[in-house]
Amino acid sequence: MLGVTLLFGGGTRPLAAQASTRADERGASALAVQLRQLGTFGRVLTIGAHPDDEDTNVLAWLARGHGIETAYLSLTRGDGGQNLIGDELGEALGAIRTGELLNARRIDGGRQFFTRAFDFGFSKNAEETYRHWPKDTILGDVVRVLRAYRPHVVVAFWSGTPRDGHGHHQVAGLLAREAFDLAADTVRYPVQRFGMPWQPQAFWRARAPIDSATLRVNVGAYDAALGRSYVEVAAESRTAHRSQGQGTPQRKGVVWNYLQREVPAATPGSVSDLFAGVDTTWASVRAQLPAAAQGALDSALVLLADARARYRADDPSASVAPLARAVRLLRDARNASGNAPGMLIATRRGFPSGLSRRQAGEAPLGVYDALTLTVARAERALLQASGVAVEAIAPRGTFPVREPVKVNVNDSLPVAVTVFNRGRLPVRVGSALVLGLGARPGEASAAGELLPDSSRTVSRWAVAFASTTTWWRAEGRQGNDWFLAAIDARDEVEQQAQRSTQVQVSLEIAGTSVLATVPVVQRVVDPVLGDRATPVAALPGITLNLASAMAYIRANAPVDRIVPVRVQSSYPHPATVTVRLELPAGLKADSVERVRTIDSAGTQVVNFRVRGTVKPGRLELVAVGTHDGGLHTSGAYLLQHDHLDPIRLYGTSGMYLSAVEVARPTTPMLVGYIRGVADQGYDALGQLDIPVELIEPAMLGTMNLSRFTTIVVGPRAYEAYPPVVQHNAKLLAWARAGGKLVVQYGAQDMNRLAGVLPYPMQWAPRAARVSLEEAPVRVLAPANRLLTFPNRIGANDWANWVQERATYMPSTFDARYTPLVSMNDEGEPEQRGAILDAPLGAGRYVYVTLALFRQFPAGVPGAARLWVNLVGR
Repeated sequence: MLGVTLLFGGGTRPLAAQASTRADERGASALAVQLRQLGTFGRVLTIGAHPDDEDTNVLAWLARGHGIETAYLSLTRGDGGQNLIGDELGEALGAIRTGELLNARRIDGGRQFFTRAFDFGFSKNAEETYRHWPKDTILGDVVRVLRAYRPHVVVAFWSGTPRDGHGHHQVAGLLAREAFDLAADTVRYPVQRFGMPWQPQAFWRARAPIDSATLRVNVGAYDAALGRSYVEVAAESRTAHRSQGQGTPQRKGVVWNYLQREVPAATPGSVSDLFAGVDTTWASVRAQLPAAAQGALDSALVLLADARARYRADDPSASVAPLARAVRLLRDARNASGNAPGMLIATRRGFPSGLSRRQAGEAPLGVYDALTLTVARAERALLQASGVAVEAIAPRGTFPVREPVKVNVNDSLPVAVTVFNRGRLPVRVGSALVLGLGARPGEASAAGELLPDSSRTVSRWAVAFASTTTWWRAEGRQGNDWFLAAIDARDEVEQQAQRSTQVQVSLEIAGTSVLATVPVVQRVVDPVLGDRATPVAALPGITLNLASAMAYIRANAPVDRIVPVRVQSSYPHPATVTVRLELPAGLKADSVERVRTIDSAGTQVVNFRVRGTVKPGRLELVAVGTHDGGLHTSGAYLLQHDHLDPIRLYGTSGMYLSAVEVARPTTPMLVGYIRGVADQGYDALGQLDIPVELIEPAMLGTMNLSRFTTIVVGPRAYEAYPPVVQHNAKLLAWARAGGKLVVQYGAQDMNRLAGVLPYPMQWAPRAARVSLEEAPVRVLAPANRLLTFPNRIGANDWANWVQERATYMPSTFDARYTPLVSMNDEGEPEQRGAILDAPLGAGRYVYVTLALFRQFPAGVPGAARLWVNLVGR
């Protein structure tokens, strides 16, 4: 029951990352790359459908290698994918994959944009995808990004044809070209709603067939400043998609990438550069500037060349003076151009709340973009060359949101802001401000000169007025698209920065003012991982979490279960909280309410024993807390993985109960469960009162399996846990001795794991899937015990499934397997590999490719009834 929370604003794109900065992103190496990129202002927008669709070879080659301002527009956040590192699916997985994508961009140097499209799961063609996504809305988002980002060149990562293999991919390829063609059409896409028109000058497709490629590039070229090739950078970037298992080897040597130019049309091999025919020279910019700005630009370009010539790895300060003067002159040229970028705010209803318009006599938008990009890059190079670093450290990682009726509550977070001058020239420190939150009166100034090898620390106080969370969830979601508060020139990093706690310090370096914006972090030293800097987060004062958003419960059967409520306080003092449950009809708790005192920023689990009987249907259970006269019904869901900053999602402090009439086997049984990835099958069995015990993969070799009547191998467990493959012979031997081994779907081709299957199966090169959740199911073996005992599976049990029916089905299999059902998507061949039952010695082997891992979190009743049958004796 994830809900919606409002977010606080304020802040800018950080100029220097303070946490987990790579060696080639700081110091002389980083400055060498930054100086090389100064003066390049070409822009490329690449387009795909999912967070792992991007061709990181292309991104690294453009951004890191050639200084091209490069961005990736992903239509979705990958919410409908699978997850190899945890149980998160849906919106939570989308948040994780967004974080992984931003990690990838930090490595390959690109920027990141999204549309409002929600990833509803695998689809097979564009027609199916458009049944879920409103085409005009998503196309409008792509046009908005094109007009806001204003690229010279667009590169689509998909062909827009069936060869793309996924309906989302095909739609991404189609929408990329349509948006390119329509970006300047102010009739279909009016300025008032979609921003100033912009026409990119070339359209390319990556991953082109070699025989039709217009251009080939060696992404394996070695870059001395980076210390590696672009394909090595790209491999590290690709590996950032950990939840998708995208670990990639860092190859050395020549690696060719092939691209095809569609607009303007070109013959294979006829183009030598991605920007062929696109004028991105300073001469073209100068010609479009007013006379007053031309001299400033000429002088600035000379100074940038001087800064490059003066560069010394052992003394970067030699480049400070020319960089400082160049920044001032570039700002003068930009201001004289008379143009500022329009910011389009697309509200929930799609109408603008504000739009700046071009005035007569202004230089074209592209000129302003070139100057603005070069100013920002020169400012970053100036900070790097000066050796200045800024830290904003808080003593704790969370603090409470200020409640309007309790303005005297101690809810401020102390922040120590330190400016270090590690260079060879003095700098002057101006103000230090907490952005979007507020500092106490009189605390803004930190003015004074800072000599080399010295630092200055000032104290600030952060105050939050709303919770820290993912920005795109601010207005919620309807169906398969988000209500986005804004689509404009701000990329994903900038959007999230607007809703985070930051400090901005004004500096003067060699007579030039510059701002350094950094996140406020809590620093801890982990004995294994070392120095960890985690951005601070503002939380509601009191939150209450239940174990899950959905759980099964047996209908018309006695209920007796413990309901744990996790109560968390973000107050910096003890808080007394009264907790109670609001229960559906038929259930009663052992206590009306319980009172607990929570320590400062502490957590307690409050258990209620719930008993009774319920009728079939979807029911609601809500935990309610009261503290100091206030009512609390919010839940905070923390997503925490080592490779990501903590992510917090907010919703109500409630859950759904899916009450299902389900019979259980009457004979004694015990299910052993080897948990797979994103697997809630174990929890579902426990909720349905089936005796079940977890089997840790590492214990398989020594564990006595004889006490289990059934053993379940969870989804993709063979891929995720090598000990399961190593000891699979033991599992098969146990089944031959009379056990029942139930294996859920695995890799696209399980034959890659030698010896896993008892009898042969074969998978197509692209394994069969049934992506329509409402696809008809035909029963092939109606008398089979798996479909009749203890629950007779009928048509109603196949109703209301979500996202997909089955995935990675074998296309052919040994005659010893009995297929129980068949299904297929419209217009496709019948698939019979959803449930395969086979005798194995004195026992049974059952292979299941049904998408049960999608059904359990949704509480689908028929999936629960079938699940009990599959594991029953």
